[in-house]
Amino acid sequence: MTEEENRLLYAFDEKLKHFITLYRNLEKENAELREELKEKEAELLRIEKSKKTLEAMYNDLKSARIISINDRDIADTKQRLARLVREVDKCIALLNE
Repeated sequence: MTEEENRLLYAFDEKLKHFITLYRNLEKENAELREELKEKEAELLRIEKSKKTLEAMYNDLKSARIISINDRDIADTKQRLARLVREVDKCIALLNE
């Protein structure tokens, strides 16, 4: 082999080693990114599950508030009707005198 061929072969060998190193680094980075992606997907699933749970709890709370408001309204309405009946009774008693 000539000196020029040896120099070209050495340069080729160095570039090949460099590219192999880059390839291995990229493989490692790719594996790390895939692992991070799996973790993020798992976290997203946990968050979505938590969101669904919170939405269900919120809907339950809204339903409970509606029921409690209706119960309160019913009690208020009964009290108002009782007062009206007492007033009518008083009016009738006054008319009978």
